[in-house]
Amino acid sequence: MKLYKEPTLADSICDLRTRKIKKTFFTQINTLIDWKEISQLIDNDYSRGKSATGKPSYDGVLLFKMCLLQNWYGLSDYEVEDRINDSLSFSYFCGMTIEQASPDHSTLSRFRTALTKTGTFEKLFKSINHQLEQHNIIVKKGAIVDASVIDTSLRPKGESKHKVPEDRSEEEVEVTKEYAPSVDKDGTWLKKQGKFRFGYKKHHVTDEEGLVLGVLTTTASTNEISNLEDVLDTADLPERIPLKADKGYQSKKNEDLLKRKKQKRTHHLLNGKSGITS
Repeated sequence: MKLYKEPTLADSICDLRTRKIKKTFFTQINTLIDWKEISQLIDNDYSRGKSATGKPSYDGVLLFKMCLLQNWYGLSDYEVEDRINDSLSFSYFCGMTIEQASPDHSTLSRFRTALTKTGTFEKLFKSINHQLEQHNIIVKKGAIVDASVIDTSLRPKGESKHKVPEDRSEEEVEVTKEYAPSVDKDGTWLKKQGKFRFGYKKHHVTDEEGLVLGVLTTTASTNEISNLEDVLDTADLPERIPLKADKGYQSKKNEDLLKRKKQKRTHHLLNGKSGITS
């Protein structure tokens, strides 16, 4: 037998305040950003064509807004699809009407793969950040580096029969990419928290409010320790800015990198783990 708690007045006020803040933020972003510029960047590298049923494919800006929501709220392809279908503020931000259903996770996966191959994602985030900086929305006083695994729907059946690299392990494992024709050829296996994941890894640089300053997409098996410099280069950070990262990034190579960038290093706690701060 389950007990259901009736929402109190305080719960309702808190919920309304959260909804209002989210809606206000989305409205501000939609107003401040020149989406025509974003659309042109997408159209240069992404051909929509027709869907399998002959209907026009989804607009690139809609799919990119879904990617923004993923970054801001830490959502998977499946989760962002569900949230857009359940949340009016999410669907309105994406420019959808109440009766429209969200693009499915496989459509979003294909879109991201196409723009990753052309390097368009980096261009899009730089354009967004440049516009937000002009409006003083982004003030680079501190930055956080992290990474998340993005699963692709075009994964091999079952689990890998070869040795799979452990997430954030310094052990080098040769990645085997012998996949069937229907499998995403750019994805790789990764073992994270005991589970096998297949797809990509998105490396984020965000400000302390969670707005994305830079993003680098690699195959899932890429170790964070090995490419911190490439990730930082996507964000165009000023010198001596406080940079937070968990211990998955801690190495002699990265400490030397931070010194070379003239950044003071101290220790801090992030997500309960000892890490490094420039």
